[in-house]
Amino acid sequence: MRVLITGGAGFIGSHSAEVLRARGIELTVLDNLSTGHLDNLSSLGGRFRFLEGDVRDPEALNSAMEGCQAVLHLAALVSVPESIRSPLLAHAINATGTLNVLEAARAQGIKRVVLASSAAVYGENQNLPLGEGEAAQSLSPYAAQKYLGEVYASIYSHLQGMSPVCLRYFNVFGPRQDPASPYSGVLSLFIEALVQGKKATIFGDGGATRDFVYVEDVALANLLAILAPESSEPLIFNVGTGKRTSILQAFEAVREAAGVQATPAFAPPREGDIVHSCADIGRARASLGYHPRFSFSEGITRTVAWSQGGNA
Repeated sequence: MRVLITGGAGFIGSHSAEVLRARGIELTVLDNLSTGHLDNLSSLGGRFRFLEGDVRDPEALNSAMEGCQAVLHLAALVSVPESIRSPLLAHAINATGTLNVLEAARAQGIKRVVLASSAAVYGENQNLPLGEGEAAQSLSPYAAQKYLGEVYASIYSHLQGMSPVCLRYFNVFGPRQDPASPYSGVLSLFIEALVQGKKATIFGDGGATRDFVYVEDVALANLLAILAPESSEPLIFNVGTGKRTSILQAFEAVREAAGVQATPAFAPPREGDIVHSCADIGRARASLGYHPRFSFSEGITRTVAWSQGGNA
């Protein structure tokens, strides 16, 4: 079996590549290297086909999908603030790019496309933990674009006989999440600041909560989705842990793992950020066999060790 990973040189993509190769799956990686790095794939020892290209380029996608039986579509502009500042660019990458992926897969006869969606589609819905049946309440262009990807997946399922799977990632963290990227997650920013002896910034009062999920658990969910039986209906699953952690608690966990004494700076909340979020992962447990293996504290310990130059 060969799988195309779009965005495969990135944070989630590189971990997913390792998990898939460990299962004997052949890989093609398509990445424009705007935020991804080939060094992220160094552990694979070149055992993959790499194409530098962009999901906005249909020809690149068609070429990349040759010989593939499934697609894991991770390439995206993942920043809520950036999607607000540059909505047309974000739409071209996140919405049109996803449509390009689905259309290229249809042309190549590939039925299984796993799409990276987002918990952002739930908006400020406070019926926690959030189940997949909750209505979408997108509060940013990014969230709307991710939801539109799910809509397109449904259309291609019903009209083209494809079997897409949409995974609503909650707050993913772990090694290789580049703190220098404008799209970086809060935990990687905390870790970079504290390891370097700088002040970490919390937007808001720190009471906002997130469902933080370790990247290796997300990579496993991606594998399970690729291998799931075909369905006549589009499949949507939450990928999280089902546990809430406040931003202030997350800061304290990073501070403790880094072994430093520090206090955060506080800034006004960012536009488009939600206040509380937590996944109901019952459907993914039952249908995919997804069970998170890493606790938040273990994930933080491994990520801090990686940031400090250790192994994770």
